[in-house]
Amino acid sequence: MQIIKQSDLNFSDVVAALKNGKTIVYPTETCYGLGCDARNNEAVEKVVKIKQRQENKPMLVVVPDAAMALEYLEWSPKLQELADKYWFTRCSPPAMGRADGDEPGALTIVARAKENCGLAAGVVAKDGTVAFRVTSHSVAARLGRELGAPLVSTSANIAGQEPSYKVEDIIKMFSNAVDQPDIIIDAGELPRRAPSTIVRVMDGRVEVLRQGEVAVNL
Repeated sequence: MQIIKQSDLNFSDVVAALKNGKTIVYPTETCYGLGCDARNNEAVEKVVKIKQRQENKPMLVVVPDAAMALEYLEWSPKLQELADKYWFTRCSPPAMGRADGDEPGALTIVARAKENCGLAAGVVAKDGTVAFRVTSHSVAARLGRELGAPLVSTSANIAGQEPSYKVEDIIKMFSNAVDQPDIIIDAGELPRRAPSTIVRVMDGRVEVLRQGEVAVNL
């Protein structure tokens, strides 16, 4: 495991590593995430092994903005409505009441992926859906933007254990594991926040799968 302080972070080097199939631990707006290039099947399989996660359980991805999500999801009026209100999409005029400087809400949206969208098999569920979130964390957003693709973003812990907010806990957790993350970006201790709210958008309906920080009202 290579540990890199956020203050010493060279984004070009980390993006190059992601393009070469490396796995990373990185800060997000909720907790530390474990991820990789969401288009790389081998890298996604490595994340599953590191996480010791059930193989047929898909992982969510984060993107820097809704425009990138639009490239992979079958867009719909309901999805647009959610994006305008909670993701502050640039795909259409911003929602009424949004102030400049507001951050995307911690809302994960499960929706149908476009056919042959290019995402790894471990990201797309058997029913053809993908879980997307627009990240408000500057490091995660810049990595996705410079990579030009979504990042896998499962919590950086072994399955069944608690999410990690400190790099020291992550190092300790994986120190004796057979499969370990390649790179850990140390952004210090992250604030403890509620997990993202997860909703499914299908056939014009919104179903709350997990109630988290964001209360969805449409």
